[in-house]
Amino acid sequence: MKNKDTILIVEDEKINIDILLEAFNGDYEIMVALNGKQALKAVKSKLPDLILLDIVMKELTGYQVCQKLKADPKTAEIPVIFVTSMDQDSDEQKGLAIGAIDYITKPFNLPIVKSRVKNHLELKKAKEELKDKNYNLEQKVKERTAQLELIQDVAIQSLADLAETRDDETGAHIMRTKRYVKVLAKFLQNHPRFSDCLTDKNIEWIYKTAPLHDIGKVGIPDKILYKKGPLTEKEFTIIKKHPAYGKIAIERAEKNLGTNSFLSFARQIIGTHHEKWDGSGYPKGLKKEEIPIAGRLMAIADVYDALANKRVYKEAYSHQRAIEIITQGDGRTKPEHFDPAVLDAFVNLEAKFKEIASTFKEKK
Repeated sequence: MKNKDTILIVEDEKINIDILLEAFNGDYEIMVALNGKQALKAVKSKLPDLILLDIVMKELTGYQVCQKLKADPKTAEIPVIFVTSMDQDSDEQKGLAIGAIDYITKPFNLPIVKSRVKNHLELKKAKEELKDKNYNLEQKVKERTAQLELIQDVAIQSLADLAETRDDETGAHIMRTKRYVKVLAKFLQNHPRFSDCLTDKNIEWIYKTAPLHDIGKVGIPDKILYKKGPLTEKEFTIIKKHPAYGKIAIERAEKNLGTNSFLSFARQIIGTHHEKWDGSGYPKGLKKEEIPIAGRLMAIADVYDALANKRVYKEAYSHQRAIEIITQGDGRTKPEHFDPAVLDAFVNLEAKFKEIASTFKEKK
């Protein structure tokens, strides 16, 4: 059996209560309060579906009761209809302004009272059904978004793993470098130069796409990638093409799928992580602010990781020696290669870098 809607009648004159009770004649479950205080106490024991509220009462007026109801999140959505002998337009406007949905004057025209009560209860139900549908839709959208993000994460990891198989580096390199860029980005988030671009969401995109920085190496011949000795000038020229190869792959994806944050940050990191602040990097020789912040973060993370870990062409340096090379230079690497603010963040976070490097060591 369908439950009856509950109406709270707040009225200090018994004759008016009797008239309303007779009018509703068992159609609804009725609660009665003889003043404002009783009304506020009644809604705490049971929430009505609608309130018929007299305005002129002792102690608390109907206006004051309505304001208290609307101020409480638990009762704010209950429809309130004022019932009163006050019939000035200003009175009605005041009632509607503080949150009432309707205004009925005394003496009662019972067919009108019944009709308005019925209509507002139906409207309330329709709103609740719409709210439930919207909630269910939002949940479905969240579930679908989570599924798409999972697919995206798997795709990123697969592409990154593919790049790793073409190099001497291991999956630990990916785990370290994406964490390096994230701690740098978080440190710089409140810096006046970066507060607009390093939002929480953008930092998450940088973190997620950082593993793709070297996917262009799939286009580099094995004999160059795995060469143990120094590279010739011609071989190094070929190596320097890998950011462009990776960037072209992302640009093709953008052409087919349309650009989005994921592809945009991936393109920036892949294409610019070997650019240098002083303009001496590759592939385009970009300098200073021409280099996207994602590329500047990845640049110092990649250099530190290359220095602190063994590569086919070199042994690993100690953490302290890697710090010295980046901050003081060794002829090949110079502090001028890095955005000064990013370099300063790196120095402040060097203990964190050491912790990440220790946590995600290369497997022997």
